[in-house]
Amino acid sequence: MKDYSFLFKKQQLVPTIVQDDTTGKVLMLAYMNAESFGLTIESGKCTFFSRSRNKLWCKGETSGHFMLVKHIYYDCDCDTILIKVDPVGPACHTGNETCFYREWEL
Repeated sequence: MKDYSFLFKKQQLVPTIVQDDTTGKVLMLAYMNAESFGLTIESGKCTFFSRSRNKLWCKGETSGHFMLVKHIYYDCDCDTILIKVDPVGPACHTGNETCFYREWEL
């Protein structure tokens, strides 16, 4: 397996954008640590670190709405991850397709 430790040298938790591989919609933002990143690669399902619960969680483990990994990218500064997925159901815990369903009125 490739070494990905360089992604976690600046910070233990890395912001991770999840995007629908087909539609291009941004589905959610979560955080990964080295362990959740490794589990994501191994399982092919997005696993994150919950800051509020202080533990790992596999997206969909209770709802069945998994995020099946298609591609993983990281930015030029190696401090943000982008994962393109095939979503199985809605991304948001509210039942919305994406967590970004509310628009700020200008």
